[in-house]
Amino acid sequence: MNELNHSARWYAGITASQWMVLAIASAGWIFDVYEGQLFTIYKTPMLRELVGEHSASVSRHGDVAFALFLVGGAVGGLGFAMLGDRIGRVRVMSLTILVYSLFSALTFFARSVWEVDALRFLVALGTGGEWAVAAALVAETFPPRARAFASGIFHASSVLGAALASLTGWLVVGPGAWRWGFLVGLAPALLIVWIRASLKEPERWEKVKQAADKSPAPGGDDALAGESHEPAQALGSLRELLGDRRWRSRALLGLGLAAVGLATYWGIYAWAPELVADVLGPEVSAEDRQKSASLAYLLMNFTGGLLGLLCFAPVANWRGRRFAFVAYHLGALVLVPLTFLGARTYAQTLMLLPTMAFFVVGMHAGYAIYFPELFPTRLRATGSSFCFNLGRLVAAVFLIARGVLGSRFDFRYGVVAMASLFLVGLVLLVFAPETRGADLPE
Repeated sequence: MNELNHSARWYAGITASQWMVLAIASAGWIFDVYEGQLFTIYKTPMLRELVGEHSASVSRHGDVAFALFLVGGAVGGLGFAMLGDRIGRVRVMSLTILVYSLFSALTFFARSVWEVDALRFLVALGTGGEWAVAAALVAETFPPRARAFASGIFHASSVLGAALASLTGWLVVGPGAWRWGFLVGLAPALLIVWIRASLKEPERWEKVKQAADKSPAPGGDDALAGESHEPAQALGSLRELLGDRRWRSRALLGLGLAAVGLATYWGIYAWAPELVADVLGPEVSAEDRQKSASLAYLLMNFTGGLLGLLCFAPVANWRGRRFAFVAYHLGALVLVPLTFLGARTYAQTLMLLPTMAFFVVGMHAGYAIYFPELFPTRLRATGSSFCFNLGRLVAAVFLIARGVLGSRFDFRYGVVAMASLFLVGLVLLVFAPETRGADLPE
């Protein structure tokens, strides 16, 4: 295990090419989040236009769409990540951006809730794959002393994507405005030109790929000649990930942590606009409620959310990954009920939501730091994606349950019920290996 060098600043000696990798990976993640958050911003006016004004129906269809987005992220995330381990991070990252940009823009033409649901699933195929491949790319590019900070910055850039979505919701308003908001989602496809012109595959991955290509297949000519070779280990092998006890236990642990974070993100944080609307009351116009909700969402992301994401890496480097996760889970467990049951005025809401966001959103930086550190290069994108994206499947089940609670009771209580999942996360962390200061496994 290599000890961290605390005497040098983490960014000392980082090259221009390494900064370029971080910038491009972050840009892909920014627009990844933008595509996802557009639905959060526009879901209420969109669903009211497509299914009617009944609030319970809107809430139910909203949870179904969120659940399909999570399922699509799991399917596309694992498939693209396995491909990323096999043919390269840079190639596959370009493909994922093309997928989520195209299908987000096609939402402009949706005429029924079922078309929206299908497109949310297809958008998620790309967004799920992009995160895992980009996280592996950043982890493999930066040295151990800088890895947590670079990965933390990478994930923290998501705040800019959420802010862009909030800004779109602020500026593009009125009847049918949601269609134009989604059409703007085609813009990230331009990133592909920058990626292909600027990035090369990580040296660490190239070496593993070359070794795999040179290794003889079992029963080949070298084996017949009696030569002894170490059997090749497949890149992006789901069979090895789940068949090897060491990697399987880490994959299942990470899946559990991600399921808690994703279920609470979409089942708690994403309902902040509804909390704002409830606090303002029906006497405020629908357009003013949307603007107020967009402003609150912007403040959540640029204050509490961003600060929480950026603080995770220093805490994780100081006391370890497990300690940081525990602190964030405990904070979220306290702040969610305080926010959704305690907010009674718009001013209170604007203070409580960012404080809650510090913990609920901030813990997600830990996934980009921690998951790539759990797996070897040949399985890094696949393992990270298994944790983060298959966690969406488990999260989808909880979201459906939250939707049932929300349709029977006040939505505030349905949201607060989701906070109990943070207790599950605390139990899982008892079994989590500590990776602070260690080299990436090979």
